[in-house]
Amino acid sequence: MLGALLLTVPPAASVAAQSASAPLTPNDLLDVRSLAIGDFSPDGRWLLVRQSRRGDGLGFVAARDGDPSYTRPAPARLLLMNAETGDTSAILTAPRTIGSIAWSPDGARLAIATRDSVPALLLWERERRRLRTVSLGGARLAENTDLAWTDDGRLVLSVRERAWLGEVRARFDSLVTGPISVQVGTDDFLAWDVLRRLGNRALVVALHPATGRLDTLVAATQLSSWTATRDGAGISWREDLTKKTNYEGGSAAEARLMARRDGGEPRVLMPSMRGVTVSMAADGRRYAFGRDGAIHVASVDDTTPRRLVGPPPRARGDTSRADSTRNDRWTLVRLGPDASALVAGNRSGLWLVNTADGSTRALHTVTDTITGPRATLADWSVDGRTLLLSVTSRTAWDRALVRVDVATGARDTLVRDGRLYGSPSLSPSGDRIAVTIAERGGPPDLWLADGRMQSPRRVLASNPQLAGRALPVTQLVQYLDVDGKPQFGVLTLPSAGARNVPTVFSVYESFFDDGFDATSMYLASHGYAVMKPSVGFEIGYPGEAWLKGVTAAANKLIEIGVADSARLGVHGTSYGGYATNLLVTQTNRFKAAINISGKVDLISFYTDSPRLGVRNVNAAERTQDRIGATMWEQPQKYVQHSAVMFADRIRTPLLLLTGGEDHNVPALNTREMYFALRRLGRTVEWVNYVNGGHGIPMTTPTEFADFHGRLLGWYDRYLRRDAAVKTTSDGAALR
Repeated sequence: MLGALLLTVPPAASVAAQSASAPLTPNDLLDVRSLAIGDFSPDGRWLLVRQSRRGDGLGFVAARDGDPSYTRPAPARLLLMNAETGDTSAILTAPRTIGSIAWSPDGARLAIATRDSVPALLLWERERRRLRTVSLGGARLAENTDLAWTDDGRLVLSVRERAWLGEVRARFDSLVTGPISVQVGTDDFLAWDVLRRLGNRALVVALHPATGRLDTLVAATQLSSWTATRDGAGISWREDLTKKTNYEGGSAAEARLMARRDGGEPRVLMPSMRGVTVSMAADGRRYAFGRDGAIHVASVDDTTPRRLVGPPPRARGDTSRADSTRNDRWTLVRLGPDASALVAGNRSGLWLVNTADGSTRALHTVTDTITGPRATLADWSVDGRTLLLSVTSRTAWDRALVRVDVATGARDTLVRDGRLYGSPSLSPSGDRIAVTIAERGGPPDLWLADGRMQSPRRVLASNPQLAGRALPVTQLVQYLDVDGKPQFGVLTLPSAGARNVPTVFSVYESFFDDGFDATSMYLASHGYAVMKPSVGFEIGYPGEAWLKGVTAAANKLIEIGVADSARLGVHGTSYGGYATNLLVTQTNRFKAAINISGKVDLISFYTDSPRLGVRNVNAAERTQDRIGATMWEQPQKYVQHSAVMFADRIRTPLLLLTGGEDHNVPALNTREMYFALRRLGRTVEWVNYVNGGHGIPMTTPTEFADFHGRLLGWYDRYLRRDAAVKTTSDGAALR
């Protein structure tokens, strides 16, 4: 029913425990751990798990954004879990930034690519529990390398040319420190695009672990991706052919699919990859691709692909627009491990397609494409016999995992409830399932079960240290926006049944699932209701979306008794910060607002942020900002969606939080609003973390804590009814 409030209520004892416990602190947020499930070993006995702690990611040097030789720190411990007992031991005892990981075919060895300041290749022997660093004979491991073992015991990976690092550093230093930097408009690529493309320049080699010898499989090129055949005799790769910087976004980039077999000459499998989706089988030889609504299958040895489903190719010169509402237009999801079947979707649902004859079998169908349950392919067992689907309602927190027997089509709903399931992993034979599960907006834990989800066990709790903290509860709220369209929002409450509390709206675009949100939990644990409302956009009028959606969500929370109409606040990060600033130029309902790394001037933003190439141009014209035209075609639209142009309408106290090394939304853009409101005599504060990047500063613990203290302090100052909040000499709230 429209307008209903959908509740998830914890047991009374849990609520009592929460109300008696202490609120979350910034240190608690730094100590939050997350779990990521890796691959099962080939025999299914062992499972890889990455365990990361948020605070270990501090030390990010945002000034090096755009440097292909620098990887943002994301340290994690690598654990080995016994899939039978759930017992774990550490492969990497100290956290390291980890890239690709690959089991050898016999499961005896594990290859690990780190993305540390100097990328390293590690080899771990399971029986001896021995870890060693592998020498690449002076070659530098590519920071973004994949790893793949061949059946003959070689390890395929990508490396850099010897001169690569010197060229990258020289170009980066020239652009950042000068002393003189010259850029010419007639150059094929923007200067920062040249650097970004250097990040994709690499060779593919096969390493003989016993001797350290490297066999070159693909010479240095603009390498988008590669797939080695399991038999070690061939390789295919996607090669970027873009000739110059384009202003149309990623879909306009040009690439081709290449292959090489038995050391022979490379040949072109597909001269253009524009609009093409490719999925490879486990053997690396057979593949499927989708293009123009049709799906084809082929192998690296074929010269002519075979069409399975979908419309025939268009006649030469046919430029008519495709009808996307037709069921005979297909989207490739994944080719099965043994290439005997693939999963594809069309408007009526998800289907299993036999690659021998093109026959189809329904996996999940919908009659209502707007509100009907959505099914996605969660995993496919290595033996090809079992599919795992994730089926989720789009009107309630109703989620299910469904097992499908590929041979018979038999379906078995393994579990269905309101919990949030992460990406599940099937063991190679499909007899075990590993999955992360979260409840009521909390951090997810790791569970193991047999292939039918019988007797599931929580084998690894992600955050036992939070047991004594006040973890709020989440609810799904349905409401109508100003246009009468149904929308959903995720509400986080200090405790179940909280009423008439100060309420803040965390805005961006659309929200539905109740994944763990540390900032919302932090504010809610300090007594605030936090609502993440969804909004509906119309091309050319994005500014109206938040006015229509956020104010309607506020009305709903006031109506059901959660929010106090006199104590409403609003904030957002990045696009959400932009939304916040536009929102307070259109309404005075909010008593406090916070813009975190959000632009205020769409005109100066339009061609700024050079380290992102043409991203800001494309975002404004075509994608997230939804203006729908260039600045020269519709200049008035850019004025209308620049909050600084309407600063005189703002009466809401506004806090601006920026990073001095933010190369997504430069701090100088947001700074315009500070000087405008100061000139107008309005209530405004600007806090710039000089070394910070985009969003929450991940520089030092002190700056991380300062950010959260100011966030909470701003709301306490303007939304609390009690005594004024004590502050430090620099204005930060004392907590």
